[in-house]
Amino acid sequence: MKMCAEVLVGILEEAGFTHIFGHPGEQMLPLYEALRRSGIEHVLMRHEQGAVHAADGYARASGGPAVCVATGGPGALNLVMGVAAANTDSVPLIALTGDLPRGGGPGRFQEADLEAVFRPVTRMSMTPWSVDEASRMLAESIESLRRGLTGVIHINLPRDVLEEDSKRPLKSSGVWKELPDISSALELLRSSERPLVLAGGGIIWGNAIDEFREFIENARIPVVTTYSARGVLPEDHPLCLGMAGTRGTPAANHAAGNCDVLLVLGARLSERTLAATGNARVIHVNTDPSVLRGDVVLQMDVGDFLRVMPELKGPSWWLEELAAYRRANPPISELPAPEGGAFVTSTAVRGILDAAPYATIVNDAGSHTTWVTLHRRVLRERSLIFSGGFGPMGYGLPAAIGAKLADPSEDVIMIAGDGGFQMTVQELGTVAELDLPITMCILNNQKLDVIRQWQEMKYGASYSVELKNPDFIKLADAYGIGAERVRRAEDVPGAVERALDSGEPRILEFMVEGEDIPLPRVRP
Repeated sequence: MKMCAEVLVGILEEAGFTHIFGHPGEQMLPLYEALRRSGIEHVLMRHEQGAVHAADGYARASGGPAVCVATGGPGALNLVMGVAAANTDSVPLIALTGDLPRGGGPGRFQEADLEAVFRPVTRMSMTPWSVDEASRMLAESIESLRRGLTGVIHINLPRDVLEEDSKRPLKSSGVWKELPDISSALELLRSSERPLVLAGGGIIWGNAIDEFREFIENARIPVVTTYSARGVLPEDHPLCLGMAGTRGTPAANHAAGNCDVLLVLGARLSERTLAATGNARVIHVNTDPSVLRGDVVLQMDVGDFLRVMPELKGPSWWLEELAAYRRANPPISELPAPEGGAFVTSTAVRGILDAAPYATIVNDAGSHTTWVTLHRRVLRERSLIFSGGFGPMGYGLPAAIGAKLADPSEDVIMIAGDGGFQMTVQELGTVAELDLPITMCILNNQKLDVIRQWQEMKYGASYSVELKNPDFIKLADAYGIGAERVRRAEDVPGAVERALDSGEPRILEFMVEGEDIPLPRVRP
């Protein structure tokens, strides 16, 4: 017989998981013993926040589910923010936490109601009370995520359950709903004079990129995207108008505001995206019933929807109108880079991106985030990674670790501000230990610049935003990581190229001046 922890690790192995991100602790010792004997690589992160962000980055870069692990009490609670970030963006993630053994009186050491804590920030939070329940929950969670019901599933594992003996894990029932009737959606699309497709991340999670591109090419309907779906149709494609919303391109927001039927595929319709939309009739396709809204709502997998769609043709005049608008109002990424002037964040970001047009960019939160969003032209899916719906500082470095492990063949560049980088700087230990060739770009303006801008706009002065930073070059050296400091715009491309060519972890510190970000303008 096997103990429960061995059964759970076996389920993960059979499902094809090769990496688990975590930090060990007392209540998870049985699981770690099972991992030690397995073929799954445990990636030792230096903090539980780093573990969940790394799993998040791994899932976004691979297009499939990922797993993170933490022990009970403080370890589990350190996951919560990152779990909320992943769940907000519907990232398919399984968070396993340890817990105290069942029974015992109140007031035990490191006791917390973890299921109650995680429930508001996950798709599902549950605690099994037997090995059979634990194995069923894990198997069905994996099956659910792979069928497109994305988001974070939290399974809280009491230590004595992990140690319980079992004969065989129970099998999932495999029940799935019948496909809904799409006739109302077809009727709307066929009557539309100005149709538009809003592509969301569900296209990626549903492994429906090929079906989506084939549908768009045949129907000749223009496309705008959410942040997480950028690249599902390359942004240099004539039918792709770019991202819609508060940081969207002029053409995308013009189309979203003037279409008469909006076909939403696998998107949550967040407030930032909705800011660009007008009075169109909405067809919304999503596996999650809690986010569905519109005139026709279809709870179904995006791939299933596209596979049953008959042939459609969008009106050519609408495409011609949008193409003309786009030529007259190009996105910032297609405008010439400014010459001269101060070495500011936007200049450094543009130089980094121009030097590596095909690299995977992992973005942290801060003033630089806006410039990466505006200046990056995304040519393939899963190549711009950022927690757009929640936007936590400290996401970039651990998420870059996950992205690099998901596909070691890809160049991975992390871009972070000096404030955000220091929130998870300890994960340099994982980068060094695994010798991961990640190029880590730090925009050092010695302040929390976007907070400074907001304070000055609202109150006329700033407060508590100046940073006394460490010497990042010496810090890199302490971890055995090479580093270079860049002070001029003309030196940016060379520094990036040297870092990528080195095949080693590298830190690039860009000494930039403070700069206001442009305020979002939805309507052109």
